[in-house]
Amino acid sequence: MRWRGRRQSDNVEDRRGSGPSGRRVGRTAGGGAMILVVLAGLFFGPEVSNVLKLVLGGTQNQVSQQQSQQRSPQSSAQQDEAAKFVSVILAETEDTWNQVFRSIGQQYRPPKLVLYDGMVQSACGTSSAASGPFYCPGDYQVYIDLSFLGQLKKMGAPGDFAFAYVIAHEVGHHVQNLVGVAGQVRQQQSRVSKAQANALSVKMELQADCLAGVWINYTENRNSILEEGDIEEGLDAAAAVGDDRIMQQAGRAVRREAFTHGSSAERIKWFKQGMRSGNIEACNTFG
Repeated sequence: MRWRGRRQSDNVEDRRGSGPSGRRVGRTAGGGAMILVVLAGLFFGPEVSNVLKLVLGGTQNQVSQQQSQQRSPQSSAQQDEAAKFVSVILAETEDTWNQVFRSIGQQYRPPKLVLYDGMVQSACGTSSAASGPFYCPGDYQVYIDLSFLGQLKKMGAPGDFAFAYVIAHEVGHHVQNLVGVAGQVRQQQSRVSKAQANALSVKMELQADCLAGVWINYTENRNSILEEGDIEEGLDAAAAVGDDRIMQQAGRAVRREAFTHGSSAERIKWFKQGMRSGNIEACNTFG
């Protein structure tokens, strides 16, 4: 992506180096263990991933201490570069959604994006890096631990646009929150069965994928930010976080009724839908 030299957002809060209480924390896991915890967080949610971390706790704490001690200036420089990238992508989402909201007679309120290291406190509770990037509707903020960038590569989605897709997806949840979709879905979920609530969650996630596609359509038309191979990186990222792919990687049987984010094929389909149309009306996954 052609991102260097572009405007950086003023809405980034850097909490790296601090835990929920302001003290420095280390990484929660390393190598294959971390991938397992990330997959658990993405698919089963933070509760299961936290249990898994406790089961693997002794080894992971040792790895965490070793990694904290062994972090090289090069790795710190890479994380700082990633932080700049996140800030530029967030600025691009601000420009796009300001434009889209003005076109429908509304004012866009951009989210804050919090960079953290290990664990973080939000209005949605205490979360760890194992949960992956997330949006908290309670405080209108996106939370990202930059270590997820490395895990995304290991999950088969390398490249800067793959990471941009993840950021745009979380901002898509913010858009849903602003227009009231998120609140309506939560109300419906409180009145239906677990399987039906999961199905509503899938529709929410697929709509956020579509909104991420709308974002890159507008951004590319405005700034020509994409390079050869970037679209493929985004599609790889959408596929990597499909429920069926995550279940298979975790060694579990693929069960549609347990989906909460959609299959790889569905996520690719709706991301493409947004990219091709550039129209939020094309993102009605609830229709």
